[in-house]
Amino acid sequence: MIIPWQELDSETLDNLIEHFVLREGTDYGERELSLEQKVARVRQQLESGEAVILFSELHETVDIKLRRSLSAE
Repeated sequence: MIIPWQELDSETLDNLIEHFVLREGTDYGERELSLEQKVARVRQQLESGEAVILFSELHETVDIKLRRSLSAE
């Protein structure tokens, strides 16, 4: 189930994005970005619709995925 990021409290959204960034260990290219830069990048992806917040009722988990990866699953 896709959860609209706009429906989340600002602090909750910030915590979710930060948890995602810390958990993922995502590669951001040749230079390392600060935590704040990574969080800002993920927030920008959510705001543009490039990424979405997913809630799995089965696993009772929340994740952030790129929208384009959803059609591949």
